Amino acid sequence: MRTVSTDGLPASERFGFWHEVSSRTWVPYELSCEPNLEMSFQARMDIWDLGSIQVALMTTTPYVIHRTPKLIRQDDPGLCKLGIAVDGAGNATQNGRETAFGVGDMVLYDTSRPYSAALSTDSPVARLLVLRFARALLPLPARDLDRLTAVRIPGAQGVGALASTFLLRLARHIDEYSPADSARLSALALEMLTAALAHELEVGDAVPLHTRHRALLAQIHNFIQQNLGDPELSPASIAAAHHISLRLLHKLFHEQGRTVAGWIRECRLEHCRRDLAEPLLVTRRISEIAARWGFSRPQHFTQAFRNAYGLSPRQYREEQYGRAGK
Repeated sequence: MRTVSTDGLPASERFGFWHEVSSRTWVPYELSCEPNLEMSFQARMDIWDLGSIQVALMTTTPYVIHRTPKLIRQDDPGLCKLGIAVDGAGNATQNGRETAFGVGDMVLYDTSRPYSAALSTDSPVARLLVLRFARALLPLPARDLDRLTAVRIPGAQGVGALASTFLLRLARHIDEYSPADSARLSALALEMLTAALAHELEVGDAVPLHTRHRALLAQIHNFIQQNLGDPELSPASIAAAHHISLRLLHKLFHEQGRTVAGWIRECRLEHCRRDLAEPLLVTRRISEIAARWGFSRPQHFTQAFRNAYGLSPRQYREEQYGRAGK
């Protein structure tokens, strides 16, 4: 990780420094800031290289950027940028479109075309997650890419919410990943992003099949996690909720070396294991914990837990509390 910050600089030099850093990190911009904010300007950027994607988490005083035709002629590396609002709001303009965005929303920019973006001054500080990658990495025709820029991808629902949540979670835990993980996570991030963009503009047929399948599987995983407590959760109900056939559902999991029922069981057992080790839940009966995560038959839960962890639920709980008391 690399960190760039205005900390320690004289107030009169901070915005100019940030202008220089932004142009060097992303692409050359024109930057402007309201006079009353410029003298109190503060900014920090943590930067990671994740395979083919550069990821940055920025905390900054609001400002405005312009990517002009003149600057594009001077330097055009053929990049895309994706911004996700973590805190604060703003607006973006490109290709004749203007959109407002808020927390969790995603906006795509093509740095080979003029665009503008502004962070709202309603909040004194904004936080953004920004991804930079080669435009060629998005498996979408140029005509569709033109339609995707400066379009608000809502972060509160649908495929957009799944992609936004994944990318924000990826940023929070990025220091935990090994170099070997980076390439896989980079590819998955681009697939999730591509699926969200294509879904928003209903150009799903332009997305490669394997990308659609990976994004669909991630959406299914999320659905299962949210419904683990439902004892009626089954392959049939999952397929119906996603408007796909049972055959396709089983195929998606088979490609990952898993079964649908097996993955549901693993997720339920892991949640039960965590609850059994949680001191705040020591008074809760084991059968209640099992039922909370969808195990309606105590004997079945006990056997499944023993098969997975080598101990009965009661033995596991006693062992965890014994360790905590040492």
